[in-house]
Amino acid sequence: MTMQDPAATSVAVRVRLAIAYDGTDFTGWARQPGLRTVQGVLEESLSKVLREPIQLTVAGRTDAGVHAEGQVAHFDTTALPDYDKLLHRLARFLPKDVRVTGIRSAPPEFDARFSAIRRHYAYRLTTAPYGAPPLLARSVVACRPGVDLDAMREASRKLLGLHDFAAFCRRREGATTVRELQRFEWVTTPLGHPGVARIGAAGSSHGGGALGGPEREATMLTAYVSADAFCWSMVRSLVGAVLAVGEGRRTPEWVESLLAERERSSSVTVAPAHGLSLIAVDYPADADLAARNAETREMRTIPSAEGCCGD
Repeated sequence: MTMQDPAATSVAVRVRLAIAYDGTDFTGWARQPGLRTVQGVLEESLSKVLREPIQLTVAGRTDAGVHAEGQVAHFDTTALPDYDKLLHRLARFLPKDVRVTGIRSAPPEFDARFSAIRRHYAYRLTTAPYGAPPLLARSVVACRPGVDLDAMREASRKLLGLHDFAAFCRRREGATTVRELQRFEWVTTPLGHPGVARIGAAGSSHGGGALGGPEREATMLTAYVSADAFCWSMVRSLVGAVLAVGEGRRTPEWVESLLAERERSSSVTVAPAHGLSLIAVDYPADADLAARNAETREMRTIPSAEGCCGD
């Protein structure tokens, strides 16, 4: 690892990481004694490579089994590494289910958690009658074929905006459940396993026929969910509630009524963890970082909302 002049190493620099991981075999992001976590694996590897203790601050602390394609974290170091060499060395050092995909300097005001203005998640389902193909089974959840997508979209639209999402969140002492849900959209695509992709591109299979039987119904259903921030289990609860509408067990009006509740609702089923992935985090321009940090730390409330939770 190439370092700069030792005389300069007494000055700490802030380093920003882009991270991706398959959460299947991790007990979530946050470091826990005796358990394999994403934070623990990354901090151990970075500390060994940089030869100093490294502590990460992350944009979103994902739960056990949840994946990430666009996670962001930062740390401070006096090692002043060559970022290209550090990226390549981590590629050899880290296990295959976690990757650092980008490294760059960040201004001192940058905070992976408090500077974020928006987080984007994707929840992936398949309506294929045979379930998720083996190559996608760790990141796609099988759901009932024939769900009512129009009803699901109607229910999702009713949740957009600034609300207290207490009914959809696991309570954490002192934490607010007020969030601004900015996007909740359902998109359908052909199920992307290799066999279907090859046949679809060519127009026909080598067997001389178009897709038939169960293959014709092989559909990927993805929920794209974006907000200024999310509370614990919120995305999976939102997906679980709307999926109940799609399966005909609930109505869009029932989903909307949950916004009036001030405690977690026992009627909401939390969707399985492995369908969820953090796909991106948005940040303001460098000049606006300090202001965003202060804004994020302020208590969030809804005007005239009785019983609203706050920090």
